Amino acid sequence: MAVPLIQQYKVARYIMGRKAARQARYPLVLMLEPLFQCNLACAGCGKIDHPKDILKQRMSVEDALNAVDECGAPMVSIPGGEPLIHKDMPEIIKGIVARKKFVYLCTNAILMKKKMDDYDPSPYFTWSVHLDGLKERHDESVCQEGVFEKAIEAIEMARDRGFRVTINCTLFDGEVPQEVADFFDYVTDLGVEGITVSPGYSYEHAPRQDVFLGRSKSKNLFREIFRHGAERGADWKLNHSSLYLDFLAGNESYECTPWSNVTYNIFGWQKPCYLLVDEGYEKTFKGLMENTEWEKYGVGRNPKCDNCMAHCGYEGTAVEDTFAHPLKALKVMMKGPRLSGDFAEEIPILYGDRSEATATKIPISQIGRRQSSEKEKELG
Repeated sequence: MAVPLIQQYKVARYIMGRKAARQARYPLVLMLEPLFQCNLACAGCGKIDHPKDILKQRMSVEDALNAVDECGAPMVSIPGGEPLIHKDMPEIIKGIVARKKFVYLCTNAILMKKKMDDYDPSPYFTWSVHLDGLKERHDESVCQEGVFEKAIEAIEMARDRGFRVTINCTLFDGEVPQEVADFFDYVTDLGVEGITVSPGYSYEHAPRQDVFLGRSKSKNLFREIFRHGAERGADWKLNHSSLYLDFLAGNESYECTPWSNVTYNIFGWQKPCYLLVDEGYEKTFKGLMENTEWEKYGVGRNPKCDNCMAHCGYEGTAVEDTFAHPLKALKVMMKGPRLSGDFAEEIPILYGDRSEATATKIPISQIGRRQSSEKEKELG
C-alpha cells in the first residue's frame, strides 16, 4: 500500500475499536460533497445534472465540520463538483486537519495552482488529482483540451512545496491496457504518493451511458493491466488494499459494503452511497445508519448496482476480509493478484423476487443515452 504508516496505524486502530465495541456497521470514509457545481462537464459524471439553483448552493463550514464530527470516520474525501470553487474550502480543510482526520481534496486541478497558497502541507492533507490517463485520453474523458497539462503542472508544484499528492483515476470502456500501464508508469515517475483507480460507475444521470464498463470487461481489463505491470516490474503505488486489487482482477466474490463510504452533501446524508443519487436522504448520520434498507443494495440485490465494482463500495469489504484473513491478504500483496484461470463466482441475482425492483429490472448497462438536447448543446 502507498498510504503512510501513520495513517495505516490510525485507521487500523479505529477499525479495531469498532470491532471491540461489536459495531456491525461503521464508515471508513466520509464522502463530503460541499457543492455540485463544476468547471468541467465530463461525459461520465452523474453529479452535475442538477438545476442551476442547486448548482449554486454551497455547504457551510459549520455543516461540513458537524458532518465530520457526527460521522467519526478517520478519513474524509471531498469530491464534488469541483471543491476549489467553494470559497470556504480552505477553512473546511483546516477544520478537518485540526481534528486529525486524513482529508483528500479531489480536484480536476484547473484552479489548483491559483488556490495552492490557501493551503498548508500536512500529513493529514492530500491533494487528490483527477487524471483518467495520459494527455489525449484524459482530455477526451473530461471533454476539454489542455486539462491534462494544467494538472501535471499543479502536481509538480504541489510536490515541490511538500504536499502529499495522489492521483484518482476512473477507467471507462475502450481502455487499452498497455496505455493504462504507461499512464501508471508516468504518474509514478512524477513522484505521486499513490494512485486510486476504479471502474467507472454507470450513473443514471451521466450525459453518456455508452462509456461504462460491465463487470466482465472490468475484470479482464484489470488482469491485463496488472499483467503489463508484472512484466515490466513496475512499482506502482496503488492506493488500495491487496484484496481490493484481487477483486478487480476477478478473484473475489465480494458483496458491497455501502456504509463503509457514507456521503453527506447539501441535501443531507445520502442513501445508500456516493454513487446512487436518487435513493433519498436522512437528516442525521444516525438516521442514515438506522433507516437505510442496506439489504436492498449491491450486485444481485438491486439492478442499479449490476455493473458496479467501485472502490467506495468494495474497498471496505476488502478491508474487512483483510482483517479476517491477514495471511491471504499478505500472500496477494507479495505475489500480486492471480491473472489467469476462472473468475470467482458472481453473486446470485436476488432482486427478481422483490416487487420493489421489478419496476426497474432492466440492468443499467442496457439503459440508453439519457442526454437531453439542452445538455448536448451545453457540452458542445
